[in-house]
This record gives sequence, C-alpha cells and structure tokens, in this order.
Amino acid sequence: MVQIIRILQSQKLEKLSEGYTMENTEQLMKKLLDILDKNSTDANVVNEKSNEIPIGISNRHIHLSQLDLEQLFGSGYQLTKLKDLKQPGQYASKEMVTIAGPKGCFTNVRVLGPARSHSQVEISKSDNFALGIKAPVRESGDIKNSAALTVIGPRGTVNMESKVIVSKRHIHMTPSDAVHFRVCDKEEVWVKTTGERAAVLGEVVVRVHEQFRLECHLDMDEANAISVRDDDYVEIYKPY
Repeated sequence: MVQIIRILQSQKLEKLSEGYTMENTEQLMKKLLDILDKNSTDANVVNEKSNEIPIGISNRHIHLSQLDLEQLFGSGYQLTKLKDLKQPGQYASKEMVTIAGPKGCFTNVRVLGPARSHSQVEISKSDNFALGIKAPVRESGDIKNSAALTVIGPRGTVNMESKVIVSKRHIHMTPSDAVHFRVCDKEEVWVKTTGERAAVLGEVVVRVHEQFRLECHLDMDEANAISVRDDDYVEIYKPY
C-alpha cells in the first residue's frame, strides 16, 4: 500500500488513495493502472525520462483568410492539401503566391491551411532586407502595427497592411508536457542545442494547448545560424 501511494504521489494523484485500505488494495491498483495506461497511450505525453523537444523549422509562408484567398485565387476557391504539418489540423497546401516589398520579392511562398480569420505573412529577419520592409518580431496573431507588403496570386493581388511579422521562436506543448517541463502558457524560457554549433537561445515563448504537439519552432535564419535541422532537438535550459 505504501508503494502504491508513492506512485500516486509521483503522478500527483494522491487523492485517489483516500478511503482505500489494505483490504481493497487490489481495487486501488486497478484504478491506478487504468490511469497510467491511458497516459502512456497518449501520444502527446512526454516520456518521463526525456527532456528533448523536437525542432520544426519554418521557412517564409502565409496564412490567408477566406476573403483574401478568393481575391488571390478566385471566387469560392478552396485550398488543396499537399501534406499535413506536425501541429494537428495544420497543413501545407499546393497553393503558392508571390510576396513583394519596395525593394524585392519572393516567389513560390507556400500557403498554409486551413484558412484563418485573418491573413498573416511570416518571414525571417533576412527576408526583411531583401523585401525592403521592417517586419517586427512578434507572436503569431500579434499583427497590429506590423509591416506591409503586396501578395500576388494567379487571379489577383492583395495589399496587406499590418499583416507581416517575423515569428517569435516558440514551443508548442500540451498541458501534460507543461507539467513535465514545469512551465506554463506564455512563459518565456531558454533552450539549448547540441552539435558543432551548440547554442543557447533565449526568449522562447511556451504555448500550451491540448491540441498541440510538442515542437520548438525556429525560422530559417535561426536554424542556419546554429546548424540545426527538422527533428533535431533542444532542451529547456535554466541558467539561474
């Protein structure tokens, strides 16, 4: 019975032991095993011994509202899925556009689906120089007073004002992951990498949601600077 309670404590489930005695230990054990079995089959629960967080590298891309999608591709247009992304429900579409600033442009910029309530273009710091704009480093969705550019599609163009950002590096995780790593939603943490250009990165925003899958998002500039690739790993680093 003492060993069972210790296991419950390690899982923060001490209250389950209330009302149980030596005579009904078997019943308590069955309930505990049911809970542990459920947790072990949840793909979003991190291995208890692992502190590794897989990396996902984002190239420049665009999210479109249905209104802007139709302006660029035609009335009633729907995105065509190319492949699923790691975050549940998100995908890369077959559709691509051109984005243009005062100094230059990029062709074949991938549209990510599904359509959103508001359009948003995500680029890197070095893209800023090529386009001739000054997109700020922001969290996704924080587009007020951001940069502007023109998006060109096969059927039309859209002038996007205050819709262009450099995405702030961040980690997607589930509530179970957050418990494991002892962090909370919107907290900023440090992460460290390994390899020939090992580095420590600060101001990494933790984003917690039950539908997320564990992944640290970096852009191409960041990934190239520290020589990491998709599915390499970072670990949360506490310098103090």
